[in-house]
Amino acid sequence: MGHTVQNKSKLIARVRRLRGQMEAIERALEAEVSCAEILNLAASVRGATNGLVVELLEDHLRNHVVDVEGDAQRKAGADELIEVMRRHLK
Repeated sequence: MGHTVQNKSKLIARVRRLRGQMEAIERALEAEVSCAEILNLAASVRGATNGLVVELLEDHLRNHVVDVEGDAQRKAGADELIEVMRRHLK
């Protein structure tokens, strides 16, 4: 997966932000803040996670379906993408 290596620093930065957001939820729970605040923090994590997934899906689509030569490679990339989306959307 060369494209994840090319975007490695950007992807790691996203994951680190997610970790920070999860730690914020943990601190909020420990501090017994209101449930509304915790729900807002959780919604932020969901949004950040979705953003990461969209970026990964876009990279996969470009690198394993659109920009490949040969129908066999294109089909394999599309099949992988379909399987990942099925798991993600459950």
